[in-house]
Amino acid sequence: MLRFALLAGAMLAGTHALAAPQAAPRDEFYWLGEINKASAVINTEQHLLDPALAPRIAQGLDAVLRAGDQPGAKRPTLVITFEPLLIQAAGVEATLLHAGRSSQDMLATVRAAIIRDEMLRLAEALRKTTATMVRLARAHEGTVVPNYTNGVAAQANSYGHYLLGHVAGLTRDAERLRQAFARLDRSPMGTTVLNGTSWPLDRSRMAAYLGFPALVDNAYDAAQISATEIPVEVGAVATAIALHCGAFVEDVMTQYAQPRPWILLREGGGNTYVSSAMPQKRNPGLLNDTRAEASRVLSLGIGRAIQAHNIPPGMSDAKTVRDNAAVLAGATRMLELWDRALNALVISPERALEELNSDWTASQELADVLMRRYALPFRAGHHFASEIVDYARAHDIRPSDFPYAKAQNIYERTLHEMSLPAAPLPMSEAEFRQTLDPVAIVRNRATTGGPQPAEMARMLDAADRAVAGEAAWIAEQRGRIDAGLASLDRDFGRLLAQAPH
Repeated sequence: MLRFALLAGAMLAGTHALAAPQAAPRDEFYWLGEINKASAVINTEQHLLDPALAPRIAQGLDAVLRAGDQPGAKRPTLVITFEPLLIQAAGVEATLLHAGRSSQDMLATVRAAIIRDEMLRLAEALRKTTATMVRLARAHEGTVVPNYTNGVAAQANSYGHYLLGHVAGLTRDAERLRQAFARLDRSPMGTTVLNGTSWPLDRSRMAAYLGFPALVDNAYDAAQISATEIPVEVGAVATAIALHCGAFVEDVMTQYAQPRPWILLREGGGNTYVSSAMPQKRNPGLLNDTRAEASRVLSLGIGRAIQAHNIPPGMSDAKTVRDNAAVLAGATRMLELWDRALNALVISPERALEELNSDWTASQELADVLMRRYALPFRAGHHFASEIVDYARAHDIRPSDFPYAKAQNIYERTLHEMSLPAAPLPMSEAEFRQTLDPVAIVRNRATTGGPQPAEMARMLDAADRAVAGEAAWIAEQRGRIDAGLASLDRDFGRLLAQAPH
């Protein structure tokens, strides 16, 4: 016991001689310490640990944890490397804490706790990026731009509406994250290896101390099934976010191939970089980095399923904290880069409108208006609009310059080709021109979920509420975890205070 006293005294003296250390990282060493602290408190109160020994064991544990918190100190990550330090500090009696425990349920709990923290960091990065996108959507509610399908300019749309489409995807990502988090956020502690233990451990109180709201119910499931399954689900969540990120980046990158893009990155600040050979180039470095990070996340996320494939239950292949945390940390970095890119976007409404008016993205509206107002069958209207586009492109005519007389002529020919009764084009010239106006097309959309002002206002408000709800959920989870750990610190402190000084 003299050895323990000298060691503990040296540890405590060293601690007092240093400036107040920074908060310890919540790594494997930290969570092994919290599990041991909780075991000491709970098992003492339930008389599974001799109350006469418990304060001395708590003192040794506290010395080990304080020593591990010092700069450059070793922080063991495994039960079998943590326990020798505890024995050295408090004697072999300290292993009485191990009653009814195993490395399997302890490390399953450690991994769940670490991944839980990483998921909340990812949730916050996702919330921030989504909030930025909603802010931009509100700012560009009335900015009319081309949208593309199959890589080709397809229709006019509000850029704000386009962004809200991406927000909808990110909102589903947040929902998937919350659902996966709920399945992760359960305590395996007390399940031992396969089928529990004969020691009557209080699993629920252990879970509460460690900030878990529920238990992994089945003891076999705890370390054999769910411990391998959860990393795969976490990888799938990160993969879904990466897919959304990559799609957005590629859409912006398309503009960089144009001589006069309508959307670019603001130069400077690490957003772009110059070519070493070609003076005119401003390469979109930030977009490249964001896409590259998304590709890494995708590789790591899919790798979780590959590593968990075709192994017997309980194997450690897919459980490694380093690999699973890397998926989430990568996804968090990706979102941080994406958020930077969103804040660096420079959009030219004038150039976007110029592109719309230089092509025939409004041609579908001709068919729609002819059917809606004049009962012309859609396929006939589509054929009429297609013939106009073919003629315009063959003669290099912009929509705003298309001769109304020629439109009348094409309309009459279309009716003949479609075996419909002869009739003049029912649109006046003014109506014909307005139908080809991209701004009017966006403004006059009528269906739920469209870019018209009333629907944009509704969807923007809903997006703001979703972002606020996500912030509240993150705060609630963090608050619960921190409250459990604070409660453990208080109760362990009372046990520690009983130790001889």
